[in-house]
Amino acid sequence: MTDTSAPASTPTAPAVAAVGSGSTALLTDRYELTMLQAALADGTAHRRCVFEVFTRRLPAGRRYGVLAGTGRVLEQLASFRFGTPELDWLADERVVDDATLAFLADYRFAADVVGYAEGEIFFPQSPVLVVEGTFAQAVLIETLVLSVLNYDSAVASAASRMTSAAVDRPCLEMGARRAHEDAAVAAARAAVVAGFAGTSNLEAGRRYGLPTIGTAAHAFTLLHDDEEDAFASQVRSQGVGTTLLVDTYDVRRGVERALAAAGTDLGAVRLDSGDLGVLAQEVRAQLDAAGARDTQIVVTSDLDEHAIASLAVAPVDSYGVGTSLVTGSGAPTCGMVYKLVAREGASGQLEPVAKASRSKTSLGGRKAAARRLDGAGRAVEEVLVVGPDELVAGWTDLQRREPDPSLRPLHVPLVVDGEVLPGLTAAEGVRAAAARHAASRDELPRGARRLSADEAAVETVEMRLA
Repeated sequence: MTDTSAPASTPTAPAVAAVGSGSTALLTDRYELTMLQAALADGTAHRRCVFEVFTRRLPAGRRYGVLAGTGRVLEQLASFRFGTPELDWLADERVVDDATLAFLADYRFAADVVGYAEGEIFFPQSPVLVVEGTFAQAVLIETLVLSVLNYDSAVASAASRMTSAAVDRPCLEMGARRAHEDAAVAAARAAVVAGFAGTSNLEAGRRYGLPTIGTAAHAFTLLHDDEEDAFASQVRSQGVGTTLLVDTYDVRRGVERALAAAGTDLGAVRLDSGDLGVLAQEVRAQLDAAGARDTQIVVTSDLDEHAIASLAVAPVDSYGVGTSLVTGSGAPTCGMVYKLVAREGASGQLEPVAKASRSKTSLGGRKAAARRLDGAGRAVEEVLVVGPDELVAGWTDLQRREPDPSLRPLHVPLVVDGEVLPGLTAAEGVRAAAARHAASRDELPRGARRLSADEAAVETVEMRLA
């Protein structure tokens, strides 16, 4: 596992790399295009529609979820274009007919999108993303939206439990080697949204302006003839403020050799094996006795939120987390779905539609969303605003003009006529999402952050407009 050091401060104006020069249009399922072909042929493709993203339930035992990945979705919409290579492949594979290929050649996402701000807490049925446009415009992005939001939100939801358990001790993301290379970048971003202080992943740091961490692994110690030579080399290269990994051989001797190499100004030691709670106590006593009272202790080794919570009374300064984080700590997806909830009828008005399958029901019609807060600013209900389409569509603006102080509207504009609004992507979007998450989590009722299995922290209710 990668060694750690204190993360560098986040750049104030980072250079942000492009997400990629290639098209994202084929990051989708075949049935999106075959539905489009049939709808173009029968004339329904241009009906105005509303799609919503929500989850029917939280993973077992979880009390809340964290929305992450919205900024990545918005970034990838810019590349959702069918160029010559994509169109040629679709033609060669006979996925769709010539009329549909002609439509795809001119396709540009031009719908409107509102949703929960990235970083926001969500609950079952929360409409975290709402896409309004023609069927042809909106249906094609379903798979892309869900693949991003389901993974990123799973990681962020796990990360939030970890940072909550850690209280004010930093958590550091180091799971790249346990995930697909692209997923590793997404996981690092989602972790920082949920409060992690830095990542070992350099591409995530470059792309999103995230602080990066890491110094050396066991291989560096094993490369040298002995631990003394390894530590001396690292200190010469990185300075006394570095983090030395002291458990390659014997921890007590490792701490002695670390202090001999760097002196009492040594930045930190890292423990990556054994009984971390007991070892941290022993190492803290050893460092203090030697006068290295400011030398920090970093612990790693297959940590999750429960292990972090168990170390609450140990003299640990920060936690490095890998596998459990990038796999959602047992819940690798959020179960989000992308459902058509309203479509234009023969009258030209939007009409509610809903799936009626017994175990997969959905609530038809456009919905606005709010969180009801008590007098202390604590969440007591997740409120779905339902009713006639024109009233629901205008409710958020009305609430902001004539506010009910007990309700905090949750939907914010994200895309207008296909144009992504500023401040939602790249490094700026990550910083805003991290701030939103901290504020949203602070609204949770007392006990909602317990790691013990329980129901959703607040109930989701409907508020019907007349």
